Amino acid sequence: MPDERTLRAAEEDRREGKSPSTQAGEFVKEEIEHVREGKHGVRSTRQAIAIGLSKARRAGVELPAPKKNASKRVQKKAEQDLEAGASHRRKSPRRARATENALKRESREPVSKSALSKQAKKAAAKRSSGARSAAAKKAARTKGASKRSAAAKKAARTRARKS
Repeated sequence: MPDERTLRAAEEDRREGKSPSTQAGEFVKEEIEHVREGKHGVRSTRQAIAIGLSKARRAGVELPAPKKNASKRVQKKAEQDLEAGASHRRKSPRRARATENALKRESREPVSKSALSKQAKKAAAKRSSGARSAAAKKAARTKGASKRSAAAKKAARTRARKS
């Protein structure tokens, strides 16, 4: 079950008109925190992301199942999560415990800063420059005036520091 703080943050993102993937990002952050604080481990960075996306879908975020470059198994799991989010059925405690115990045997290394950075770069490299540009423009549009101003000030400080 996601933390109350995560659910509130995702709901706030939804109200602000942010995309489902941005809303789901809150759940991914929570999952990375769980691994870092030792609640459990993961086999890979992508697994941590997948767990977060699964939680997001089950919590009601309208994140569609991946269409291209995803196996049938991944697509089916995403659709199951979406259905579970709509029906509000409880997960079996025994299965939840078994999953948690299996994850406890895994590493915490995949959520290190360097591992996450490597994953982000790999994911970005697969997208076209147009897609990256469109995402950046949409982010600027949905940021809001105060946050846009804060980001501009931060960018100015960074430029000043680097020159």
